Amino acid sequence: MSYPGYPPQSGGYPPQPGAYPPQPGAYPPQPGAYPPQAGGYPPQAGGYPPQSGGYPPQPGGYPQQPGGYPQQPGGYPQQPGGYPQQPGGYPQAPPPGKLSCNSGKGIVFVLLANMRIHAFGERYIWAARGYRGTIKDFPGADPLKDVEVLRKAMKGFGTDEHAIIELLGSRSNKQRVPLLRAYKTSYGKDLIKDLHSELSGDFRKLVMAMLKSPPEFDASELYTSIKGAGTDEACLIEILSSRSNDEIKEINRIYKQEYKKTLEDAISGDTSGHFRRLLVSLAQGNRDEREAVDVSLAKQDAQALYAAGENKLGTDESKFNAILCARSKPHLRAVFHEYQQMCGRDIESSIGREMSGDLESGMLAVVKCIKNTPAYFAERLYKAMKGAGTKDKTLIRIMVSRSEVDMLDIRQEYIKKYGKSLFADISGDTSGDYKKLLFKLCGGSD
Repeated sequence: MSYPGYPPQSGGYPPQPGAYPPQPGAYPPQPGAYPPQAGGYPPQAGGYPPQSGGYPPQPGGYPQQPGGYPQQPGGYPQQPGGYPQQPGGYPQAPPPGKLSCNSGKGIVFVLLANMRIHAFGERYIWAARGYRGTIKDFPGADPLKDVEVLRKAMKGFGTDEHAIIELLGSRSNKQRVPLLRAYKTSYGKDLIKDLHSELSGDFRKLVMAMLKSPPEFDASELYTSIKGAGTDEACLIEILSSRSNDEIKEINRIYKQEYKKTLEDAISGDTSGHFRRLLVSLAQGNRDEREAVDVSLAKQDAQALYAAGENKLGTDESKFNAILCARSKPHLRAVFHEYQQMCGRDIESSIGREMSGDLESGMLAVVKCIKNTPAYFAERLYKAMKGAGTKDKTLIRIMVSRSEVDMLDIRQEYIKKYGKSLFADISGDTSGDYKKLLFKLCGGSD
């Protein structure tokens, strides 16, 4: 017996003990979605149509559909037995956040419907993701009104730190930086000097960092990492390996303007050997930033790295430098994948076997940052807080610089890798107003 298809029902179809028979044109959309069926819904040639409220859970799960189930605005509900395997897979909504890449190989095509690039077999996928920062523009923020709040917080006996935390912790960087000029316009005084005299300790350092633009802050961090006795090599690598070409060029411009020498000269005068070459290469801000990946070139680069390290006596550090500093990040993810397939170990293991000291640390940082930037910063934060004492300079720099970039992803990677939240470790390692403002940058409140 054939069925021409059931007509729409305002309240949906009632449960049937034997379930509804297959319909060639599939079941029509129901405003309230289809009710649960004891035996589950039978397969439909064209798949089930989208339902505004999503499909209800079925005890036995939904049956396999040749074309897969259509995308649901609210997503599919959990099924006790799980959903059956679909040849085309279940449709996915684009995940939130930044561009990401999974390595692989195959023919690449662009699916404009959800802004993804797929490749069949082992695949490369770059997903255009939503905003992943924790600090956003405050609606209707007025710099002249904001500086009134700051002035009131500092005027008279004592300081209202809570007011300062609430204001600065709810303004984006582009809303904070204009406060310096607005304060001087309104009161003829320097906001930085006034805050510096009213605040103290790490809380003061954090506030000062938040009132610089990102390239100004990066330039000042690089300067303090180089000047004086000793060099903070990890800071140099962290900044130079994680910023875009445009960001690095702006850092170079500000560095020369503020400190009367080029960043390259400062690096060259304070480091040496292959580590210096690595830093100088990264400081050019000249990495290929194309998203397309040439699989055959990725294989060639993987072979070149193998020949320069594991497959020769000694190491050709220059070859590692040339590939890691010049190739695009999506391309390098593919290179790392091909390298592991060919060599039987990941690129980090080979670097550890072939290099040592600052060069090893630098190369490893570059690789980790390219593979998974949020995971790299999660590790940096963990190391800044673990053990006796806290590396507050590192903690402040990362919390400020990533709060409008990928802090949500860093938090996810942190709990995935260390089994506890970033909030928990910040709370255990800091205190007072300093902790409260860090919590704001982390996306929460004390």
